[in-house]
Amino acid sequence: MLLSLIVPCCNEQEALPLFYKACTGVLNGMDCGYELILVNDGSTDGTLAVMKDLAGRDSHVVYLSLSRNFGKEAAMYAGFCNAKGDYVAVMDADLQDPPELLPRMLEKLQSGEYDCAAARRVSRDGEPRVRSWFARLFYKLINRISDTEVVDGARDFRLMKREMADAVVAMSEYNRFSKGMFGWVGFRTCWIPYENVERAAGKTKWSFWGLMKYAMDGVVSFSQAPLSFVSWAGFIMTAFAFFMLAFVVIRKLIFGDPVAGWASTMSVIIFVSGLQLFCLGVIGQYLAKTYLETKRRPHFIVSETNGDDVTKIK
Repeated sequence: MLLSLIVPCCNEQEALPLFYKACTGVLNGMDCGYELILVNDGSTDGTLAVMKDLAGRDSHVVYLSLSRNFGKEAAMYAGFCNAKGDYVAVMDADLQDPPELLPRMLEKLQSGEYDCAAARRVSRDGEPRVRSWFARLFYKLINRISDTEVVDGARDFRLMKREMADAVVAMSEYNRFSKGMFGWVGFRTCWIPYENVERAAGKTKWSFWGLMKYAMDGVVSFSQAPLSFVSWAGFIMTAFAFFMLAFVVIRKLIFGDPVAGWASTMSVIIFVSGLQLFCLGVIGQYLAKTYLETKRRPHFIVSETNGDDVTKIK
């Protein structure tokens, strides 16, 4: 029995040695073989050098160095495409995903009751309040407008059976939102709650605007509700325009009152113009995603690795 552990890394020079020590301490105590797949996502520090050093000292370590920064989603996908284990896990290198949960996760899967064991944060202690508020709002919004459930506090940290990992690899779309994809493929999932853990070292790579963009990608990837909103907004504004036109004509015919009010007219024009631009922006997001999909460019390109039979481009 082999367990593949995928770890996407971007500028994790400080955290990676700490992660390796903590993670291998747990894995060596588990009753299974393992491979540690470290994916270097275009790091600009000494992350790759640390990976090479670990691979030289430990035959369990396989590193994949991408040709540039493709993003965490692509790095995870590169790991999935090269995972050979009967069980496949994903976790971050900053130790915010406690390795101590891995034995419990494996036990859940070996019981035969579940196909996936996933970690879920029950608190956001240590995070800025504004960021936490927006995160909770995002989960409420996407679960209301999407048919795919995305559990509040869900992490990418999870352990799954080979069948589920193969299903994730089969979803070869370019615009990836893993939290939604894990839910979309289905399978029986056991949620394991845990308290928020601070980073062991280094700085977070997620800015507020980066998270906002990621949330927008999730909404566009797993919901057509924004397009429905645009359609209804157009219908309502058209109906309103006809109503106002009829009102102006009747008022002129009955009362002979000329239409006055330059300021109010300009306000209406600006409002309608803004609404039109907003609707075009929503439609543009979907068109942009479609455009990227039709290009069929590779999700990732591996420039360097110590592994055998590695999928280097996909």
